[in-house]
Amino acid sequence: MAKFFALVFVALLAISMLQIPVTAMASEESYLSNKSRYGPGSLKSFQCPSQCSRRCSKTQYHKPCMFFCQKCCRKCLCVPPGFYGNKAVCPCYNNWKTKEGGPKCP
Repeated sequence: MAKFFALVFVALLAISMLQIPVTAMASEESYLSNKSRYGPGSLKSFQCPSQCSRRCSKTQYHKPCMFFCQKCCRKCLCVPPGFYGNKAVCPCYNNWKTKEGGPKCP
């Protein structure tokens, strides 16, 4: 009987783990389908400070995040949705790299 409950528990755990990536992909797809709101050129330069403030609001490195976000926003005229990730929505923001090859935009 204990083996049966252990098997059921493992099966439920596996099913719950499969649902997490699907949910994350669905939220990214909703951003990608709404390109007019988030895509390249969707912002004016005067909107960059408020959008970067939103993007950087949950980081402990607020000043550097704001500096680089605003620099990227002025160049790309877009800021990805959310606080982290979702950079595929704005290819310019995503593909701008540092000299070392790391991401320039937060």
